[in-house]
This record gives sequence, C-alpha cells and structure tokens, in this order.
Amino acid sequence: MEWLINLIGPGHTELASTLVLYSFVIAAGIFLGKLKIGGISLGVTFVLFVGIIMGHFGYVVNPEVLKFVREFGLILFIFAIGIQVGPGFFSSFKKGGVLLNCLAVLIIVLNVAIVLAIFFIDRGTDISALVGVMSGAVTNTPGLAAAQQTAGTTEAINIMAMGYAAAYPLGVIGIILSMLILKAVYRINIDDEIHKIEEEIEGSQQKPLVLSFEVTNKLIDGKTLYQLHQILECDFVVSRLMGADGKVIIPTSKTELHVGDKIIAVLGPNDEMKFQGVIGHEIQMDWEEVQSTVLSRRIVVTQNKYNGVALGALRLHTAYSLNCTRVNRAGVDLIASPSLRLQVGDRLTVVGDPNDIERLATRLGNSMKRLNQPNLITIFIGIMFGIIVGSINVGFGMKLGLAGGPLVVAILISRFGYKFKLVTYTSSSASLLMRELGICLFLASVGISSGKGFAETVFNATGMWWVIWGFIITLVPLIVVSFIARGVYKINYLTIMGLISGGCTDPPALAYANNSTGSDAPAVAYSTVYPLTMFLRVVSAQALILCFF
Repeated sequence: MEWLINLIGPGHTELASTLVLYSFVIAAGIFLGKLKIGGISLGVTFVLFVGIIMGHFGYVVNPEVLKFVREFGLILFIFAIGIQVGPGFFSSFKKGGVLLNCLAVLIIVLNVAIVLAIFFIDRGTDISALVGVMSGAVTNTPGLAAAQQTAGTTEAINIMAMGYAAAYPLGVIGIILSMLILKAVYRINIDDEIHKIEEEIEGSQQKPLVLSFEVTNKLIDGKTLYQLHQILECDFVVSRLMGADGKVIIPTSKTELHVGDKIIAVLGPNDEMKFQGVIGHEIQMDWEEVQSTVLSRRIVVTQNKYNGVALGALRLHTAYSLNCTRVNRAGVDLIASPSLRLQVGDRLTVVGDPNDIERLATRLGNSMKRLNQPNLITIFIGIMFGIIVGSINVGFGMKLGLAGGPLVVAILISRFGYKFKLVTYTSSSASLLMRELGICLFLASVGISSGKGFAETVFNATGMWWVIWGFIITLVPLIVVSFIARGVYKINYLTIMGLISGGCTDPPALAYANNSTGSDAPAVAYSTVYPLTMFLRVVSAQALILCFF
C-alpha cells in the first residue's frame, strides 16, 4: 500500500502524483461547479476552491512544474478568448454598440476608482490583495492571471488568489442583485420589456431579404444588370430571371431586363422600397416549382487557399454560370458583394446548374470533415508572437506579459489573419476545449499554490474586509451604471442585464438573465461589450500592479 500512499498522499512531488493531483482537482472542481444554488452555479471557477482545499491539506507541486503548468494554461485560455472575441472586437464599436461599450467602460473605471480609494484610505492594504479582490468581485479570471503574471513573485501571486477566492462568491451574487434592485426600483415588467425589444429587432433587422419582382418600369427596358447597379447604387444580387418565354436563366452583369421579366433578388432591407420604385412591384412566386435545371445549394469554403480571396475573384458568372446570392458567416447572412473577402468556414448559397455547382464545390472544398480539424499552425504561431509582443516594453516599464500579449495577437489574427493566409477558423468544440483546458490548468495551479495559509489569511478580520470590499467593488458601479442606462438613456432592461453581465464578463449572471427572461437579448448585449471589457479588465489589473506594486 506504500505505493498508493506515495501516489495520492500529501507532500509528494513526483510526476505521477502531480498528474493525479491535477486530475482530481480539475475533475472534482468541474463536478462541484455544476451544482446550482438558487439557480446559480460557479462553473469551472470551483476548480480554484478545490485546489485551495488540497493545498491547505498539504498537497504540493514542484515549483518549476507548477509555474510551467500555470503559465501554459493561462496562455491557452487567453489565446482562445482572443480568437473568440476577435471578430466582434472592432465591430462592437459601430453605432449600435458605442453607448453600451461606453457604459461598460464606466463600470471598469468605477471599479478601479473604488480600489484606489480603498488603497489610499487604508494604507496598510497590499495592492496585490486589492487587485485579487477586484478580479474576484467582477468575476474576471483573465484579469487575475494578468496581474499575477505581471507581479511575478510567489507571495504576490498567492495573496491575489486568496483575495480573488474571498470576493468571488459574493461577486456573482452582487451582479445578480444589481439586476433585481434595478427591476424593483423602476417596477419593470419583464413581458413588456420582451415585447419592446422584439419590436426593436423587427424594425432594425438587417438580414438580407430574398424577394421576387416583376419588371414593369418601361424606363429600364433593355438595361443591363450592370447599368441597374449604377442606377440603384446599392448592393443586390439577382440570382434567377424568367423571361416571357418561361425559360429560367442565371443572369450576369450583361443580362438585359425587359418588361414582363420575373426576377428573384437578394437585397438589404433598407433597399426594398428603392428596388420596387425602379424595377416594379413585388410578386409571390415559388421558384422551386418552376420547371428548370436551375437549383440552389450551399457550399462550404474549406480550402485554405481561398481564405481572404475576394468573392469576385472566383469569376462565378464566366467560369461556372453561377450566381452567389449570400454568404453565411458564423450564423450571419451577408450580401454576396464581389468585394466580400471569403474566410474558411463561410457557407455560400449559389444558384445554377447542378453540374456547375458540383464543380465549384470541388474547387472550394465543401468538406465538413476538414472543418473539424484544428488549425494548429495558426494557434502556435499566434502564441509565439503573443509571447514576443507580451515581452516588449511598451513604456513606463509596462509589458503586456503572457496574458496581454497573446490576447492582443489573437484578436488581431482572428480579424486580419486571412491577409497573411492564416486560417483562423476553429470549430466551437475545439475552441471550447482549448479554453476550458487552459483555465482549468491555471485555476488548479493557483489554488494548490495558495492553499497553504489560506484559512489563516482569509478567515479573520482581514479576510472579512476583503469580502466587504469585494461586495462594494461589485455592487456600487453596477447600481450607478444600470440606473444611468435606464434613467437617462431609457435602455431596455434585458439589454441592461446583458450589459451588466458582459461588463463583469460573468457567464453565470448571463445564464441567470437568459433563464429568467426566456430571451436572447441579454446575450446580444453581453457579446457587444464583452470583447472590449475583457481587454480592459486585463490591462487595468496589470496597470494597477505596475503603478502601485
């Protein structure tokens, strides 16, 4: 039995016992994290608490091994986050998301201001503890990781983890409590808010329309589709045309329109009235029942060489006699304009002869199996350059570090990687696996290393103040910003719920918002502010350590 004691007993640092310890901490943490209390679960963060418990009872890991696992897990997690939020990072600054992002930034500013106020009022408080408390109060693990990596010392890393663990539980509760306070003060009716936001979505939906028209305007009789584009000055695609003889053809830019022709067009919702005014009235027509050899199919781009290639460069009209009507990217339909740059994973809706469609499908790949293969070259190139960028001194002795560097590079690669022929498509399951594996390794390492002395540090007057400060850091900024959002800007309550959850990058709060409303409106607001918020949470935590540590 001695071999078993050496394997699972405390105080052993052999490779086998280390692997068993990590496996137990992660498995137990994930299992316990799924348990719900009041409809709320802590998720993967429970791995940290299990690690603390094991560290408290004397389980240890070789310091060099622990540091490697902790930093490697951090890099995997941060890089996966960057790849996930990158495509929406720049678009989140567009008109619809500017106000929400400004309010999310205000939350972060107030969080930092309260931390600084506590630091200057109570001069005996270590900034490392306060940064850990702040990260736990806003449930932001990447911020904790970035601060720990910036500080570097074992003592600072451990005290940050203790502050994080002390503040985290009430952080989750405080986020949800702020939603309930706002609802009670303004006497908000959820059903009314859902109805209002549904009306807003219907009024502003930008999904391309697929409509049929009959040409009745004699002024455009004999005009080509190219000339029609010049007249209308908007993006549209005419996928099929049926002439007076009843024959269906695939039109090109040189195809002439004649009175009596029937067409099916894909256009933006704001261009419908303009289109009717120039072409003619809309008609109801089932093109699938029309006897013709013209079919509509979807083709998936899986050949790496077409990553970043403009749609017009495929020469669909001349080479294949096909029309591409729209491109679906990550669940969003885009109008197939010639200048649109393709990305691996795009789904093209094409119309034409089945044989021509098959030839194009062979050229573009159209293999779902290939999409399931992870693009490891892009991942490790990104990690390599992320570490290099993170090691550069950006001024005032500040470095982005192993957290900020990979995050910045991942965001840039996911948005502009196609220009360097880097395939950034990653299946949702592969991305989730990399993210969850990374955060589990990181949290387990932090928990095990900070477990020794945790009880003595937290379960006393100091720990009590950490909990109180954490709750203040959580609740006060959210109350202020949510009241501004509702009282001043009249933002929908469901959107505010997503803003609050995204401002704290807190999935449990988002799950509560989704479950309590039955709407995906909170998730839309969450995804709008999440990219910028995540980036600023990491940077602000590092900045506090660099300025006051």
